[in-house]
Amino acid sequence: MGSSVRELAEKTPTGRDRYIDLLRVASLGTVVVGHWLMAAVTVGDDGAAEAGNLLAVVPGLQPLTWVLQIMPVFFFVGGFSHALSYRSLSRKAPGGSVYSEFLRARLQRLLRPTMIFIGVWGAAALLVQLLGRGGALLDVTLRLVAQPLWFIGIYLAMVAFTPPLLRLHERYGWGAFGGLVLAAGAVDTARFAFEVPYVEFLNFAFVWLAVHQLGFLRADGRLRAHGFPLPAVMAAAGLAGAAALVALGPYPLSMVGMPGERVSNMAPPTFALLCHGMWLVGAVELLRGPAVRWLARPRVWRGVVAANGVSMTAFLWHLTAMLGVYGTLIAADVPLPEPASAAWWAQVPPRMAAAALLTALLVAAFRRFERPSQAKELLAEPGPVSGPAAALGVALCLFGVLGLSMVGFGGLLEGRTATVVAVHMTAPVAVGMALAGWLLVERAGRRSAG
Repeated sequence: MGSSVRELAEKTPTGRDRYIDLLRVASLGTVVVGHWLMAAVTVGDDGAAEAGNLLAVVPGLQPLTWVLQIMPVFFFVGGFSHALSYRSLSRKAPGGSVYSEFLRARLQRLLRPTMIFIGVWGAAALLVQLLGRGGALLDVTLRLVAQPLWFIGIYLAMVAFTPPLLRLHERYGWGAFGGLVLAAGAVDTARFAFEVPYVEFLNFAFVWLAVHQLGFLRADGRLRAHGFPLPAVMAAAGLAGAAALVALGPYPLSMVGMPGERVSNMAPPTFALLCHGMWLVGAVELLRGPAVRWLARPRVWRGVVAANGVSMTAFLWHLTAMLGVYGTLIAADVPLPEPASAAWWAQVPPRMAAAALLTALLVAAFRRFERPSQAKELLAEPGPVSGPAAALGVALCLFGVLGLSMVGFGGLLEGRTATVVAVHMTAPVAVGMALAGWLLVERAGRRSAG
């Protein structure tokens, strides 16, 4: 792998925006480390394990989420990459439908490792239930390992909406972003001022797509106005807006979901989280200059290239690794200290190091599924239903992975349900929808060998 990473790094095109690659890796890495740190597993007198959140135990740490809740940066990077990818495909096939090929090209490295993850954990959950096993940490694990899939679902929606939103961007520029911001604000007004039921779920689209739209603006160089400190203004306005909303409105301090809270800034996203996203995008743009100079070092760039090649696999399996470490400690009768106690903090470094090692082993086992196909293919003329089939595939994948993130793998055969936009989902149905959607996307965008 070392030689291939070196070759890829040396073949990097001169015009490639290396900072975007760094932001992609850094954002996912921050999420992984944050999950490892925030997890607070305890075992009760009855032997049952519970997974809590350190931020709930120590509320004074919640301001850290204003820096560590960095997922908006990943979606911002996605907007930049999607704009470049769609325009590149459009130039290669002018006048033709490139939608299905765009979906397949963007989702190939995302869905393949995701489907392997779902398949492995689905089979494991089924085996556990058939054998009648459970208890201790296993039941908690089967419920929690699927939670990061919400991010996959949101990203699927962003890819699917890229072509129409890119056209809006090309026509209206900042106006398209402003329209999404106004829509997100209107949703929160209807939610909190007029108590309109269910309207808050619209902000899963408006908030995240607004951040995604900032990536389009970045791709066109519109976040770097000559003579005007636009990133600094964005960072200051976003930070001030989020602070005012939290201080004066119904928004919680934490930018991640907290157990038992009546309102979460994350699920569904709030206008405060959109302001937080603006502050983060402005902040990372301010760091662009020194970061680009740092990335010019060959060794640094090789590290970014290597990390990008396995980042999605590591993200999918990092909770499995963390809970595996806790399970090993419980099986070995190692006492789990009270969260946030001195003994608990002393245990954090070795526990995180063990989680990193186990994640590396899981990445070594599954990383090949994240690699793009090496087969040489030529763009086939899309059939009359390839675009609709691809769109249907994305919709099925979206509902499948979002449903699975909510219902989890626990009680696979017991009919446990979760509601995704008025659709009642069970784990088997969610797995089936995700698999069917992935196959549709693959077939709709498949190229024929020349």
